[in-house]
Amino acid sequence: MLNKRKMKRILSIAVLVLSTGFVFAQTPLKKKTTTTSTKAVAGNIVVPIDSTKKVTVKKKLKVPPKDGFYARKDIDSTEMVPLADVREEDVFYAKRIWREIDLRDTVNSVLKSPKSRLIDVLISSIKSEELTAYAPIDSMLNEDDTFQMPLSADSAAKGALGTSEISNNKTGTVTTVVNDFNPEAFLKFRIKEDWIFDTKRSIFEPRIVGIAPLKYNEISKVWQPVFWVSYDELRPIIAHKRLVNTNNDASSLSFDDFFLRRLFSSYIVKESNPGDNKLRDIISDPRERLMESERIKKSVLDYEQGLWEY
Repeated sequence: MLNKRKMKRILSIAVLVLSTGFVFAQTPLKKKTTTTSTKAVAGNIVVPIDSTKKVTVKKKLKVPPKDGFYARKDIDSTEMVPLADVREEDVFYAKRIWREIDLRDTVNSVLKSPKSRLIDVLISSIKSEELTAYAPIDSMLNEDDTFQMPLSADSAAKGALGTSEISNNKTGTVTTVVNDFNPEAFLKFRIKEDWIFDTKRSIFEPRIVGIAPLKYNEISKVWQPVFWVSYDELRPIIAHKRLVNTNNDASSLSFDDFFLRRLFSSYIVKESNPGDNKLRDIISDPRERLMESERIKKSVLDYEQGLWEY
């Protein structure tokens, strides 16, 4: 009797446990609400990311491939070669010469290369007030290259590029604007230089004093300077400007090297004389002017040869 009661109690407990487990199995579990829907793995650490916030993934910038194995930019690391000081008491002989460099000549065409133009360097340096431009004429409207009248950046740009007048029919006003820059208009440069004999160093050498870009005047039919710049002031700028070398793309030749090494081709248009006349004022035939230019060049070089005795 007692055993039957125990068996009934055990069976009732077993039925109760099974029914309770069945009920829990049928009841769906509630999902845990969270604001983290995605996870980001940083190393071995799992970091939850808030789904309410926008996740911006930064793309890695692609570095462009190197174009070549040599420097194409300006020569920033090159130092300007200092020139020897020349005292006035050591100058035994001096001769002032004016030359013109024609960029249409193949030798001089590197100065008008689209990759590196000399006129671009001059205009940009003047606009940034890094270089001072001087008026090419004096108050009497005569050509002047003595660096006596400095020009502002706007005045130098107007003189070099030229101006045009635009009229407004509605208001009846006339506005003066600066023309667009045209590098093809500057196909010549004029150089003023001194040939000196330094007795202290026993050296006969040229020293460039100034450079002026020339522009063709349609009225007078001659090439005229638009402004003058001092070469001593220009040297620190062009010494770091890379010149396009037609023979070597990896060359570190600068504009300053081009002038100091006398790599340009030129012809003499004037020498110092009492009347301050140019060759075109004395000789009308272009061929005879060229022959006179070569004669002056030879006479200057012959002076050096006459200084020595053998």
